[in-house]
Amino acid sequence: MKNLLKIFERLYSFYGPQHWWPGETPFEIAVGAILTQNTNWGNVEKAITNLKAAGLLSPEKLEEIQEGRLAELIRPAGYFNIKAKRLKAFISLLMNSYQGSMKKMKKEDLQYLRHKLLEVNGIGPETADSILLYALGKPVFVIDAYTRRVLSRHNILPYDAPYEEYQRLFHDGLDEDVPLFNEYHALFVRVGKDFCRPKPRCEDCPLKVFLRPSQSSNP
Repeated sequence: MKNLLKIFERLYSFYGPQHWWPGETPFEIAVGAILTQNTNWGNVEKAITNLKAAGLLSPEKLEEIQEGRLAELIRPAGYFNIKAKRLKAFISLLMNSYQGSMKKMKKEDLQYLRHKLLEVNGIGPETADSILLYALGKPVFVIDAYTRRVLSRHNILPYDAPYEEYQRLFHDGLDEDVPLFNEYHALFVRVGKDFCRPKPRCEDCPLKVFLRPSQSSNP
């Protein structure tokens, strides 16, 4: 779809590269993707800093640590007891199926691996796809609330359309390009935070050129 490329080009021209996802290793990125559920990135950074300071940011160490101790370390990320369980469940998959190696996980077939991730307790499509794209370099587009808000306000899809329908829009309309998917999703997050807020700031938004006057009332 030409509009998808035009939106990307407009955002990229306005913001430049976003250098996502923050993280020194694929494993750290995967941990961050799980911790960022229902919180902001600043809180996730504090939790990851705690894990690093304790020398625990590895699959082997996180497999050994008691769940209660892990929960305390990731407390800044919020919902820490729930997220400790989710991290433990992901670590279990990584250790049991891939000997703790993100490199071995990366070699897995995309669709099979996505299915395996979605079977992990607490990992939904957005988190699974974030791990696939950002930690493992798989060509899958991540759909989040920012993406829904921007596209629904431009009458491309209804806000409450299924996750798969949003994702199919990008998979059918764009080449399977990991750097493009990476950058595009990051740009949606940026414009969503800066302009396409619940109370939108359309006047100064770089995407204003694509917006008709009646389109700014969507969620």
